[in-house]
Amino acid sequence: MNVLITGGAGFIGSHLADALLAQGHAVTALDDLSTGSHDNLRPALANPACRFVQGDVATGAELPGLVAAADLIFHFAATVGVDLVVNHPVRTIETNVHGTERVFQLAAAAGKRVFVASTSEVYGRLNNAVFTEDDDLAIGSPAQCRWSYAASKLLDECLAFAYLKETRLRPTIVRFFNIVGPRQTGRYGMVLPRFVGQALRQEPLRVFGDGSQIRCFCHVADTVTALLRLASAEDCVGEIFNIGSPEPISIQALAERVIHLTGSRSTIQRIPYDQAYGPGFEDMYRRVPGIEKIHRFIGWAPTRSLDETIRDLVAEQQAAPAP
Repeated sequence: MNVLITGGAGFIGSHLADALLAQGHAVTALDDLSTGSHDNLRPALANPACRFVQGDVATGAELPGLVAAADLIFHFAATVGVDLVVNHPVRTIETNVHGTERVFQLAAAAGKRVFVASTSEVYGRLNNAVFTEDDDLAIGSPAQCRWSYAASKLLDECLAFAYLKETRLRPTIVRFFNIVGPRQTGRYGMVLPRFVGQALRQEPLRVFGDGSQIRCFCHVADTVTALLRLASAEDCVGEIFNIGSPEPISIQALAERVIHLTGSRSTIQRIPYDQAYGPGFEDMYRRVPGIEKIHRFIGWAPTRSLDETIRDLVAEQQAAPAP
């Protein structure tokens, strides 16, 4: 197939490109490099079946031709990271909504199959023990810019189902739960690579809030396996799937685990939310995915442990040249 990945120079998109090329597909990676990196695509671009196009999904003139030539589209272009979302809510909403709308408009005309990257953030302020795809949602107040990412991604999902009903578009929505691994940067607020970097530099690990918030971390290689299996299953069209690890850990315990695995002398420093992100910041206390649905459809479950994932990040950061 000819596969288009928007956001293809990003963390997940570049790993997906590697896997698709290994299966013999041709890949076009479209990215504006606002948060992605050309370095992420170096392994992929060594393959003549891969090409990189720098452009914006919302405004770029190259998108219509790329969509028309694609047999399958993974739409991963988006504003990501808590820091960017909190500090640039207009950019978050416009990028995530207008870019998705344009991809859908172009893909619908030819009945293209599109995978839409969504997020666990759409579950909002729910405090369920486990989140399942048919749960009701409870996003916080629009006056809190912290929810702009969740609201924009939820609108993407609503738009996907609207296009499914009224056009020939064939969408599948994937809700990612803290995907981590090599090539992920802590620059925009991603917690695990940030902790690893701080531990390797013997700096305090900055835990925002009281550290009791619960998260699950899924290795990007497991995530890519899920995406490839979903892409080969036609009965996944018009469905929503959680992708993540079902093994919970508190952020405090995560920091302690990183310190242990790196042998660091770092301490743990707790930073109040209002100091980290400004007054009124709200966080989700618990974010644990139910993965029964995706297992039922394609037999997928993650295979890599959290310790393996941390060690992969440590190895990558240790091998990186000093800034």
